[in-house]
Amino acid sequence: MDVYLMIRRHKTTIFTEAKETTTVHELKKVVEGILKRPPEEQRLYKDDQLLDDDDRTLLDCGLSSQSCRPHVPATVGLALFRPGNGTFEPLRIDPFSSTPELPDVMKSQESGSSSTEQALR
Repeated sequence: MDVYLMIRRHKTTIFTEAKETTTVHELKKVVEGILKRPPEEQRLYKDDQLLDDDDRTLLDCGLSSQSCRPHVPATVGLALFRPGNGTFEPLRIDPFSSTPELPDVMKSQESGSSSTEQALR
C-alpha cells in the first residue's frame, strides 16, 4: 500500500510517496536524488524520534497507508550532516507561512453593504 509523506527540513518540503515496505535507507536514497546528499549524511525523524535503523520498513516505523493519506501526508523530519564541524544539525522544521491580512480596501464595510453597493449609490 502507498504511504504519502512530507519530508521537511527548515523551509524545505519534499512531497513523496512510497510503499509501506520501503526501508528507511531506501527513503534516504529518494532524498539523495533530490538534495544530492548521501544517506549517511541524513537523519530522518518521525514525531521527533530518530529513525536510526536503516533496515526498518516505513510500516515498522508507524508510517502506514491508513495514517499517511494523500490529503493528510505524514511529516518526516530531516537533519543533515555539517561537514564543517563534523556533526549533524539539530532537527528544525519552520512553520508554513500564514496568509497575509487583507488590505483595508478589501475588507467589508461596517454598515454591512459591499463596496460595489456603495459605489452604485
